[in-house]
Amino acid sequence: MAIVGYARVSTTGQSLDVQLDKLNAHGCERIFKDKLSGTTAQRPQLQECLRYLRDGDTLVCTKLDRLARSTLHLHQIADDLQSRGVEFVVIDQAIDTSTSTGKLMFGVLGAIAEFETALRHERQIEGIEKAKANGVRFGPKTLLDDSQIKELKAKRDSGALIRDLMKHYRLSKATVYRYLKESV
Repeated sequence: MAIVGYARVSTTGQSLDVQLDKLNAHGCERIFKDKLSGTTAQRPQLQECLRYLRDGDTLVCTKLDRLARSTLHLHQIADDLQSRGVEFVVIDQAIDTSTSTGKLMFGVLGAIAEFETALRHERQIEGIEKAKANGVRFGPKTLLDDSQIKELKAKRDSGALIRDLMKHYRLSKATVYRYLKESV
């Protein structure tokens, strides 16, 4: 009967330290770690962790959103664990599926976690739309100003080769063609 931990952060720049401290303090004998978005199903350490667990083991994570990408995914994992006789504990939300209260909290908090993720996404989209409405441009910075674009087009109209324009303006072929299509 092993106590097994799973920790995840979304990006390589984030630290697992807080989660690892909590998992170690909880008595985890082995800890699997991913540095990938929770929205992807391709998390190799999570898959390895789930394969590692056996009847009588306990899977521990610090928060529900560290484990699954949606309520559906969370319940799929929980159903799989339950069918194999593996308990599930979430430290920060005091969930322990070996109790009926823990099972209830698991369901409720899983739905709330998915709801929060959806709200964050909606706010992000709204923020992007507002920024665009205020003139903020996303994507790479413009490499040439309007006068340089006119000059590039004039050179091309005069017969300049694309490779020569690329070299002169230090642009990729795709960027040269994009500027040639733009109206200035």
